Amino acid sequence: MFYYKLSIIGSPLESFSYHSSKNISLNSLVIVIFNNRKKEAIVLEEAEKPAFETLEILEVTDSCFSQKQLKLAHFIASYYICSLGDVFALMTPFLSEGNKKGDTSHATHISKIVLSKRQVEALESLQKHKVALLFGDTGSGKTELYMKYFEEVLREGKRALFLMPEISLTPQMSNRLQEHFGDYFVIWHSKLTPLQKSKAQEKIRSGKAKIIAGARSSLFLPIGDLGLIVVDEEHDESYKSSSRPRYNARDIAIYMGKIYDIPVVLGSATPSLGSYVKFPYIRLKGGYFDSKKKFIYEKRTQEITPLIESHLREVYEKKEQSIVFLPTRANFKYLICGDCGHTFECAFCSVGMSLHQNSYALKCHYCNFTQAIPRVCPECHSSHLVSSRLGTAEAMNIIAELLPNAKLEQFDRDTITTAAKLKKVLKRFNDKESNILVGTQMLSKGHDYHDVTLAVILGMDNLLGMPDYKAREKALSSLIQVAGRSGRAKDAKVVVQTFNEEFFKHYIENYEDFLEDEKLFRQELYPPYKKLCRILFAHKNGVKAQDAMREMQGKLRVFPKVEIVGAKKCAIEKVANKYRFEILLRADKSTDIISAVRSCKHALSEVDMDPIEFT
Repeated sequence: MFYYKLSIIGSPLESFSYHSSKNISLNSLVIVIFNNRKKEAIVLEEAEKPAFETLEILEVTDSCFSQKQLKLAHFIASYYICSLGDVFALMTPFLSEGNKKGDTSHATHISKIVLSKRQVEALESLQKHKVALLFGDTGSGKTELYMKYFEEVLREGKRALFLMPEISLTPQMSNRLQEHFGDYFVIWHSKLTPLQKSKAQEKIRSGKAKIIAGARSSLFLPIGDLGLIVVDEEHDESYKSSSRPRYNARDIAIYMGKIYDIPVVLGSATPSLGSYVKFPYIRLKGGYFDSKKKFIYEKRTQEITPLIESHLREVYEKKEQSIVFLPTRANFKYLICGDCGHTFECAFCSVGMSLHQNSYALKCHYCNFTQAIPRVCPECHSSHLVSSRLGTAEAMNIIAELLPNAKLEQFDRDTITTAAKLKKVLKRFNDKESNILVGTQMLSKGHDYHDVTLAVILGMDNLLGMPDYKAREKALSSLIQVAGRSGRAKDAKVVVQTFNEEFFKHYIENYEDFLEDEKLFRQELYPPYKKLCRILFAHKNGVKAQDAMREMQGKLRVFPKVEIVGAKKCAIEKVANKYRFEILLRADKSTDIISAVRSCKHALSEVDMDPIEFT
């Protein structure tokens, strides 16, 4: 009889002992009974016969994890303080020896990309480094440079992984890669149907797919002969997972570069300060077109003003196109009683609910609880209910009244729920079937709008005022990214509503200056010069959550190298009917935090290393 330590896929618990009459290869994927259910597990190591009874391994599948996947899994489990079972739930295994269908053919018949002199120089500089940042202005030709690099990797008989934020997996980018690389190209993201995923996996496993473009989950696909990883829009926060394990795909890509001994390219027009400080960067300035942008600032909060109306009307009458950005979706962010000030909060979360007039409902954007829009205030019974924080749906209504003949498209998560809808909206806009695109952060994510000559950007002060050490970086980056969607082929105007004109005006044309100044602001306090860790505690009983926080806080005090910045209620105290508390830790080294947290971790604690969310 053989005994093994197994990690149950998806389990937050540590390894378990099982037995088998067969000698099973390590790293194999097997089927076992766990909690009276059939579960997949990975064979970690051989073990001595334990003193207790063990269950038998039911089945050995034809799949296994590679040594490199195992090394990556151990790193993620260690750094992000989670179980191996949680990590292996992310990964797609290889087929075992004897079941592999290899395709080692070289891609030789692909027409070559022709780069400009400055693009060639940038590529040559990138190739001198294992990890490098391509700091390229919007429209400067980063995509062509990536594709040229892909060509060279393919000629070496290796494959390339092109990582993009999920929301950036646009039909435009897919089409460009498909047209150039043909059957060698495959795309991978969460919105694929089961059939599409099955076909993509078959191409990847067989080796036919040479260029794999995908969201953060594509890092864990079975690609043995990887030769290059490109992380586009590396600053984008959607690379950070919001559920356990709370990994950052950009950082995991860099670690994978070490494991596979391959180059990693980070690209962005507005790179994160961390990447700018840590890695050599290659500056790619200017755009493909010689068009100019004129920035117009208006001291308002978040509303469609006569100034904005006049610019929208002017562009519409010229038969050109506009985009309107707001950070808030729905009609309004909040519904408030105009007499007593009562705010309509979610029954299960301590946040104001958003007003959705199309469905005549108030909706919580945290737990999705929905209720009918009330007619009177439950506190004072007044019918004087007012809304605040304009959202995309309401902006659509206002603009439609002002320009009744214009064709508008809403571009946010309320309307773009599938890849097919995204494709259709972008096609209508680029075919000039619609005139104005009104949306949230989705507007800025790498989409190529051909004839946009006006960008209206609202709500910048809301982003700038967030309780977050990265608020300045996020606000400025959003402004530059959205503004960069306009003026691709013709001169354009950018109308920005803000009371902080001096801040934006100073840095809008030179993000490098901002990064240099931001370095001084962050030193000795925040990343990339310090490491942060946020520990969350959630329970339906608020006293239990608070007691757990205080218990762990007391244990953490004995670690002199780890500073407890604060321990308190979360900014949003209740989500999905659970009360939430948090501890924020700071240290010079991540190893000091990991050691401290592991030694005194509480059963209710959820660890978030390198947090990006503070609300």
